[in-house]
Amino acid sequence: MEIESLLEDLDSGDAARVENAVARLTERAGTVVPALLRGVAGARSTEDMRPVMRALRHIGPPAFDAVVAAWRQKEVSDRHANWLLGVFDERCAEQYAALAADPGRGASESGFEGLTRLRVASDAGLRALVGRLAPGRYVPYRASAYARMLHDSARPRLLAMRRDPAVSPAMRRGAMAALVAGGGTDALDDRDRAVIERLIRIKILDETPRLPSSTLSGWWMAVPGASYEGMFDALGLHDRRPVTAAAGVAAVEEQPIRVPGPGGTSRGVGRVFVTPELDGWRLLFGPFALLVGASWDEMVATVERVSAHCGRAQFFFLDDAAGSDVWMVAENGRVIRRYAAEDDPEWVGDPLPWETLAADDPDIDAEYDEAPAEAGTAGARTACRYLSVDPGEVGPDTEVRGHGWLALTAPGVGHGAFPGILRI
Repeated sequence: MEIESLLEDLDSGDAARVENAVARLTERAGTVVPALLRGVAGARSTEDMRPVMRALRHIGPPAFDAVVAAWRQKEVSDRHANWLLGVFDERCAEQYAALAADPGRGASESGFEGLTRLRVASDAGLRALVGRLAPGRYVPYRASAYARMLHDSARPRLLAMRRDPAVSPAMRRGAMAALVAGGGTDALDDRDRAVIERLIRIKILDETPRLPSSTLSGWWMAVPGASYEGMFDALGLHDRRPVTAAAGVAAVEEQPIRVPGPGGTSRGVGRVFVTPELDGWRLLFGPFALLVGASWDEMVATVERVSAHCGRAQFFFLDDAAGSDVWMVAENGRVIRRYAAEDDPEWVGDPLPWETLAADDPDIDAEYDEAPAEAGTAGARTACRYLSVDPGEVGPDTEVRGHGWLALTAPGVGHGAFPGILRI
């Protein structure tokens, strides 16, 4: 009953009552906090927990420790702990840093979440970041956001760690990862950039490429390996550099960044991965809107432009949720065959030799079903196997030549502008 009265005082808006309630709750934290935590077991939302969360925030560090202890002992669920640990203020900064350094995934995520929310730049937070980014460690999702927040103030110290023989090799590598996570490769010194470039060239030699999955959705283009160089001009790609397939795939899975544009505007810039030659073809993956355009006419124009530069070009687009299934083949600047599910007409151009036509499909009853002679039966997942390369089938048996490239959709930006770690 007394706890309920104190919670009412906290919500009263009366400064004197609030101050008195905070003092009494803090004095009795050892008994009050466990009682408060027992009361959240059935909470379905943060709204149900609001009075408890307000009390815990006022109590501060003792309440933080109690929440963590109850969480570790399974007295508080993961979901409730995550909500509760999101309420504490700067007084708990060191405790958030200790949680960030915790080997447990959930604990570490909550720790970095707190440090990022509070925008705390502390020695303990930096040590936690470097430790979590050391080789072989699980990297919490929020660690990258914290690295970006810390970057300007922490870069000199991280660079010094890279050259300090007293620092362990694992922590030196963690410092490099923190630099890249916070500021991209531009954050490194010349020596470390050279190390990364040399490592990429070594990894390329015996890598078995793995390409982005199109299980639910995806898009890519394919051009002949002998003429792929034309794709860079056709799509306006810049600053290309050798890359492993692992790093290339990771790069195009990230969102484009915004950079300053003319007249105080901003523009989007993305990264593009061009694969090594795979069974005679080069595939391209990247940000759809920046490369292909937003409309159907832009899409067709892009494929035709690439084919004008490379002789041939193929385009594939899949979105299982929306029911989209598109493929097209262009030669010497003109689309010669196109399929788009649910379009009218779905099929354009003369059938290709490998196609099974709807008119010949054994499930079609010529007496009752109308099937245009030019209508095929294959969607993008089948068509790519006949036309060039199926990304899902690339593996040890694929003939690989050369190496992949990572390029940018705009000039004057540089790869170092993209924060985040790419595992090579």
